[in-house]
This record gives sequence, structure tokens and C-alpha cells, in this order.
Amino acid sequence: MATHVRHPIGLPALRPADARTFASLYAVESFARATVSSVIPIQAYEILRNEQIVSILYTVVALLGLSVTLFMPMLIRRFARRWVYTAGACLLAVGSLFFVTHTLTGQLVGMLCRVMGASALSITLSLYIMDHIRKTDFMQAESLRMAWSMLAWTSGPTLGIFLYTRFGIYAAHGAVAIFAMALLALFWTYRLGDNPSIRPGKTRPANPLANIGRFVAQPRLRLAWLIAFGRSCFWTTFFVYGPLFMVITGEGELAGGLLVSAGNALLFTAIFWGRVGQRFGGRRTMTSAYFAMSAMLLAAGAVGESVPFLTGALLLCGAFFAIALDALGSTAFMRSVRFYERAQMAAVYRTYLDFSELTPPLVYSVVLAFFGLGSVFATLGLLAAVCGFVTWRYLPKSL
Repeated sequence: MATHVRHPIGLPALRPADARTFASLYAVESFARATVSSVIPIQAYEILRNEQIVSILYTVVALLGLSVTLFMPMLIRRFARRWVYTAGACLLAVGSLFFVTHTLTGQLVGMLCRVMGASALSITLSLYIMDHIRKTDFMQAESLRMAWSMLAWTSGPTLGIFLYTRFGIYAAHGAVAIFAMALLALFWTYRLGDNPSIRPGKTRPANPLANIGRFVAQPRLRLAWLIAFGRSCFWTTFFVYGPLFMVITGEGELAGGLLVSAGNALLFTAIFWGRVGQRFGGRRTMTSAYFAMSAMLLAAGAVGESVPFLTGALLLCGAFFAIALDALGSTAFMRSVRFYERAQMAAVYRTYLDFSELTPPLVYSVVLAFFGLGSVFATLGLLAAVCGFVTWRYLPKSL
């Protein structure tokens, strides 16, 4: 009918994506991952009753997750970035279903879903950030992202332990599913679009082996990977062996959760480190942070199990300097990668997280066969010293 007019439906206007957009997404994602960050290693220890076998379990999961990370560009080409991000959030929720079985198989599959989900979320979010944030603003944006995640990484581990010990396994892992769905709703509310340069048919072939070769051929990318690997090894050790250290030394599960939460509470200093980096330069700041972190870890290894709370305090000091690397480290990659191969190189760069979950447990399982639990922290301190030297020697002063 001529009198029947179909009026257009107005969609609410959204402001362009900026640093706060990605900080909010990362904050909600952090809640989904942090809530059971202390529960998972304790749950694995309850099932296996051996810290060395727990290390082997983490090694197996990281090795399986590594292959998924390398094939992520192919998934992005095939299904588009927004669907890969969606799948990543869903995998965090699905992993909770396996964890509640409290069996070795459920633990393995749940950990694998968690690793795959984190990989998908990390790579796609990095691509969105590089699309919408100027290179000169990377340092500020990354420090803001870390600072906004402070509440999640501070309260999440303690909340998870509280739910696990007070209300049981379903409450702890059910909270993860709720946060994962909230992340999904927030992401689709922002309606982030894919960059046309990485849509199917418009990018270079995403062969994983070719991508690795291309990545390794670029010295700046190799250095960025090492910087990220070193600081990620610290957090892997802190999240897994910190709670285990407190349980094994008789301080209890709650002490382990509080240790992790206290370390994560320091994330608010990310903004401080961002300003320090802008004032003194990324090279000088990251080098100093690595050497200071190494000193704290070597001291923690020397004290070991003799004074557990002193060891915990030294680990917290190490966390303070690790946050400097969280706030500044990724800028080395973002400023070095070429625009047309961001998706491929981001996937290879993301393997630092897989290797940081794979290598330390593998090395520690050997070290623990000969020395006490404090040797774990001393070993990590040596790695931090090496990373500090390489950063000082090869990172450009202009960064």
C-alpha cells in the first residue's frame, strides 16, 4: 500500500574503537581466565599427587596448543577474524565443562580448550589493536590495557580459590563460563570490523612453516619474541608454581591464591611503567626490569622452602618488574611487523606464550629431580638475566 511506509531502524552509534575499547575487552577476558588460574594447578595436583607429573601435564598441553596457534592465520582467512574471536570465548566456557569432571582426561581436555581459546583471543585482539591504534600510541595503549586488567588478575585467583574451597568445583568453573559469555556479548556490542587486507583471497598464503621462516628471518621480530617469552615464563612460573609452593610448604591453598592475587594487584603500575618507558625509552626500561627481576628470582631460589613467606615476598618484587615488560614488551613487535603480514606474524609471535607454557615445566621437571622447589625460581632468574642482556645488546635505542 502507498500509505504503508517502512521506516528504517536506527542502530545506536558507536564511537570509533580506541585504547579503552580493547582495554575493556581484555579486562573481561582476564576475568574469564584469572578466576581459575590458581584452581587449575591445585586441581591437577589433587588428581596426580606429584608436582613433577603436573609439570609434564602442562608440557603436553602446551605442545598440543602450539600447533593450534600456528594454524590460526588459516582459520582467520577461512572464517574471518570476528568468528575466530567468538570461538575463542566459547572455548573458555567449554573448557569449564571438562574441568568439572575432575578426572585426568577432563583436566587434559579442559586445559587444552583453555589454551586454544586464549590463543584465538590473543591473536585476533592484537590484530584489532594494530588496526585501530597508531604506532606512536602503542606504548600508552598497552599500558592502559594491562592496568584495566588489574581487577581481574587481582580478585580473580582469590575468588576462584574461594569458590572452589567453599562451594565446590561447579561454582569455580561456572564463573568462568559466565565471564566468557559476558566477553562475547561485549565484543559483538562493539561491532569491530575486519580489516579488508586480511580477508580471504587478499592475503599471502598462510602456510605455517613458511610463516615461521619469514618470522625467523627478521631480527627485530626474533628479539620481540624473546622479550615476550622471558616475561611470559615468569608469569607461567608464578601462576603454577607459586600456589604449588604455598601448598607444598604447608601454607595452604588460600595462601597460594592470595600470592597470585597480590602479584596481579601490581598491574595498576602498568600505567607508571608506560610513562617510565616514554620518559627513558623502552630499551633502557625493559633491560633494567629484566635484570631486577633476575635478582629477585635468584634470591627467592636461595631462600627456597626455608622461609616461605620471604620467598613469596621476593616473587612479588619480581612481579613488579615483570609488569614493566607486560606494559612495554609487545611494542617491540607491533612497531616491527609489516602491515601486510600482521596476521601471519602475529600467529608466530603468539607462540611465545605456548613455548612459555611448554618449556618451563619441561625444564623444571628435570631440575626438580635433583633439587628442591626453590631451584625453579633460580632457574627462571638465570633466563631473565639472559633476556636482559640480549635486550640491552640488540634492542634499538629509538624504540
